[in-house]
Amino acid sequence: METRALLAIVLSIAVLAGFQYFFGNKFQAPMPGVNGTNASSVHPAAKAVEKKEPANSTRKMTQSLKKLVDMPPQARAKGRDVVVDAPLFRAVISENGATIRHFVLKRYRETIDKHSPGVDLVNVSPPLLPLGIKITSGKEIDLRTRLFRAERQTLKLTDSSGPSILKFVCRLGGNATLVKEFIFRPRSYCFEFSMRIVGAGADGYRVFLYDKPFKASTRYVFSGPSYYSPSHGLEEISLKKSGDTHSYSGDLDWLSYGDNYFMTALVPEDDKGPWNVKVVLLNEDKLTQSSLSASVRGQAKGNVITLCKMKVYMGPKEIERLKKVGHNLSKAINFGWFDPIAKPLLYVLNFMYRYVPNYGVCIILLTILIKVLFWPLAHKSAQSMKTMQKLQPKLKKLKEKYGEDKERLNKELMQLYKAYKVNPMSGCLPMVLQIPVFFALYKVLLQAIELRHAPFVLWINDLSAPDRLMIPGVHIPMIGGVPVLTLLMGASMYLQQKMSPSSLDPTQAKMMQLLPVVFTFMFINFPSGLVLYWLVNNVLSVVQQYYVNKFTD
Repeated sequence: METRALLAIVLSIAVLAGFQYFFGNKFQAPMPGVNGTNASSVHPAAKAVEKKEPANSTRKMTQSLKKLVDMPPQARAKGRDVVVDAPLFRAVISENGATIRHFVLKRYRETIDKHSPGVDLVNVSPPLLPLGIKITSGKEIDLRTRLFRAERQTLKLTDSSGPSILKFVCRLGGNATLVKEFIFRPRSYCFEFSMRIVGAGADGYRVFLYDKPFKASTRYVFSGPSYYSPSHGLEEISLKKSGDTHSYSGDLDWLSYGDNYFMTALVPEDDKGPWNVKVVLLNEDKLTQSSLSASVRGQAKGNVITLCKMKVYMGPKEIERLKKVGHNLSKAINFGWFDPIAKPLLYVLNFMYRYVPNYGVCIILLTILIKVLFWPLAHKSAQSMKTMQKLQPKLKKLKEKYGEDKERLNKELMQLYKAYKVNPMSGCLPMVLQIPVFFALYKVLLQAIELRHAPFVLWINDLSAPDRLMIPGVHIPMIGGVPVLTLLMGASMYLQQKMSPSSLDPTQAKMMQLLPVVFTFMFINFPSGLVLYWLVNNVLSVVQQYYVNKFTD
């Protein structure tokens, strides 16, 4: 029983590693860089509205808006690019639709190269850009390509800046005007987004997100649209064929698009629900359209009616930042079944980083901490395996003597175990209890943005990427450099196996001997942070086994 359970556990881990190796996506899809912005001068009419409007004066606001929309036709023929430059990001917002053309994260590069451009969270081309809108007022009006006018062409935020407002205005016809307003803060990836109509009403609206996957989803890492409902929980949407749709109507905290590292999320701040979510897979290029809509309720103030107010988060999936946004946005970091264990491990890892600013060292410390916590169970397991090995000759004799009488054999075996004070399951039970912790840590190291491009030592400059030692004149087909850390991991696994007492029969023993080789090949393309964890865990297991072999009977 112990042998079969042990073999099942090891093979389960091998299956997990094998699936990730053969079917996991290893590369992040390239994302476009930021194009140069339009350098045309600011129109005099746009300058006229840079002064702050009185907070409660609808009449003056309407007059200011009228200046923006009453421009010469030639001035409105082509929209400009408005640049928002903040310490954390650089956004480019097009006047065509008042949509986001680029949102570049300054602290996160596309590759490890120091000259690599920042990660751009907008991975689509006009006219399918994020925050495009449609409104309904008897009929649907598509404003995703309509010209809006911005009150300024650049917005510079510094660390000492307060919240800064950027407005875009579009004439709808007659005296009706639509205003899209953005409020940015210098030290936040979250900004406020609102829409209101001056001079006319509306029945409802839809706000759109468009994107292609940063990288394809795998069984272990999801990439794509998702939303969170307080009553239904987290819903991650996987559409397979062009034209496939997913719809939802009800209470909603947020609608998002992202991968394991970054996300864009719409977070409604009012209670106009039920909210209607619709996700469509548009084509074979995995272009996804997500829309959020609601009917307009409440009374207009004067001749102004507010369509929506929401927060928009465009940034890394850092758990503390997402918690500050509220509305359960931190639920977007999802480790699946192992979430209750994985998130505490992530908190511990980040806590250690405050005092030891190297995530590689933090992984080693976390591995040691986990090993210490499970030391009594692992020690008992090792002792039990050693005792069972000593009992093998006696067990063999009992099987030969009572092989035909199963009831008598079981009785004799129980007496033997009782005499030597050994439980045949005690060798496997502690290992079984550690399996959830192992998988939880596996998920953390695979998905945590903290490890993305995080250096360790020497040639290991990215704990989220496979380790490769590049030696001049040495090129290994398919993988390039030498996977030193992986080879050390395989060697430590082999040493641990040789030192551990075994009660396996010859056939099973030969199968187990192949596992270090199999694991070495499977771990070649795993993130070096995962390989580091496994290596340190193996080394600690070798030390523990040496202690058991030398100092216990």
